Amino acid sequence: MDEWVLNALKRWPNVPALFGWLRLDRRGRWLVQGETISHPRIVEVINRNYAADEHGRWYFQNGPQRGYMHLESTPLILLVSDDDEHLVTHTGLAVKQLREAYIDETGSLVLVTEHGPGELRGTDLQWALDRLSIDDEDSLAAALELPSQSDTGITLNTGASQLPLRRLDFAQAPSVLGFNRDPAPREGEKAATRAMD
Repeated sequence: MDEWVLNALKRWPNVPALFGWLRLDRRGRWLVQGETISHPRIVEVINRNYAADEHGRWYFQNGPQRGYMHLESTPLILLVSDDDEHLVTHTGLAVKQLREAYIDETGSLVLVTEHGPGELRGTDLQWALDRLSIDDEDSLAAALELPSQSDTGITLNTGASQLPLRRLDFAQAPSVLGFNRDPAPREGEKAATRAMD
């Protein structure tokens, strides 16, 4: 996190958190109250100060105030890098480790990285299709019909690793992968009624 954020936390450690204002969509865009945040500097600040708490709730630390993110899918959105070989998170972090691979009932791919779980952006799915050990499209279609948490018999070959592809229902991803899509205040936790100016 930025040094100014850490200093603000020391100075004002008990600022109530903000819930229900911030969102991360499936394309990796930040939104505030439904409006896309497009100013590059603001996006960069959010990217650098985005993290998770011990309860799997992801947030933007805005100075002393924590703004919890509603997630349309996963805490991270993964994009193919400019070299068409590697992945980066929507926050700009290079992915060096792929630990697990899942496919949901609609064909969306979720990869667990050293930074956390991330859905591969839909426009980048060809990257994964080129690396799947499938005989034909029928075997991939059959995998989508399997029960959640089944082994599909398909492998994702990334060069550095070969990961078994497992089926995981979209609704089960938060509990299996340890994140919260729609954070709310916990018992005894104070919530702000509006963002700090």
